[in-house]
Amino acid sequence: MQKITILKPDDWHLHVRTGRELKSVIGMSAAQMGRGVIMPNLNPPITNSTQALKYREEIINSLPNGSEFNPLMVLYLTDNTTAKDIEDASKHTHIRAAKLYPAGATTNSDSGVTNVNNIYPALEMMQKVGMLLLVHGEVTHADVDIFDREAVFIKDVLGGLINKFPELKVVFEHVTTKDACDFVVSSSNNVAATITPHHLLANRNDMLAGGIRPHYYCLPVLKRSKPHQSALLGAATSGSPKFFLGTDSAPHLKEYKESSCGCAGVLNAHCAIELYATAFESAGALDRLEGFASKFGPDFYSMPRNQDTTTLQRKEWTVPDSYPCGKSSIVPFMAGEVLRWKVV
Repeated sequence: MQKITILKPDDWHLHVRTGRELKSVIGMSAAQMGRGVIMPNLNPPITNSTQALKYREEIINSLPNGSEFNPLMVLYLTDNTTAKDIEDASKHTHIRAAKLYPAGATTNSDSGVTNVNNIYPALEMMQKVGMLLLVHGEVTHADVDIFDREAVFIKDVLGGLINKFPELKVVFEHVTTKDACDFVVSSSNNVAATITPHHLLANRNDMLAGGIRPHYYCLPVLKRSKPHQSALLGAATSGSPKFFLGTDSAPHLKEYKESSCGCAGVLNAHCAIELYATAFESAGALDRLEGFASKFGPDFYSMPRNQDTTTLQRKEWTVPDSYPCGKSSIVPFMAGEVLRWKVV
């Protein structure tokens, strides 16, 4: 196969930050995606409708001329989020979801939820108004190994939450384990998951073997090839509408990644759909890329599918070593590597 044409994809999990980072990367997503669900973990976080709509305006003002990219906004849940905060947000068509970050789980999550019981009133309102809950699924207990935190979160938190709010639509974000794939498959149709390209194409050996590669460090952290990476590839290429595209692309300056306490996050928006095509081809499943990338996400969010198309052609090209960001730079996923698919 030399070419593949699919409905234009969407990114259902995207970090674009603000200021210089936003201006440096938003054109990457706009060039490939019709819509992007924008994560709210700024500093300070986006916790109410006014902040969300102001942030959306900043994103739109940072887009390249002629872009038709549609940012979909998300509220950041805290212990103090009220049912009224959710009800107010539900009145705005550009605010589609609220995000559960366990406090301390990832970048800018210190203001997150300390105990899921604290947000029950907000979750009840979300279930009532039909707002989606997006979940960063990891516990943060110091005595739980970092490679086990997703599995423990399923057992200790997510299973009970879904049982208590059975009509709430939940997206288990950036799943990284076989445990998570199995949980999503066995749950009701109100539970779905996003999968990133870096978790499909890399595992912890890529990050740690032969020396630490800080630009592969993300949270949830890359897991073993088997059973976890292989389970993710199987889920993504299965044709199940429960799994769809969410890059979790996140820009961090080179010096912050290559520091004594490097931050978590992988930039992959520069060639997201090419990376997914590479993963799907490795599984002999290019015919299922369109469902994963372009259909299942809007279906779960109860939004129309895009009508225009994207074409990829077989063409070797080398991923740049870095992209400029102000006076610094951002190192992308698979920097310096050769890919064999390219958007026309």
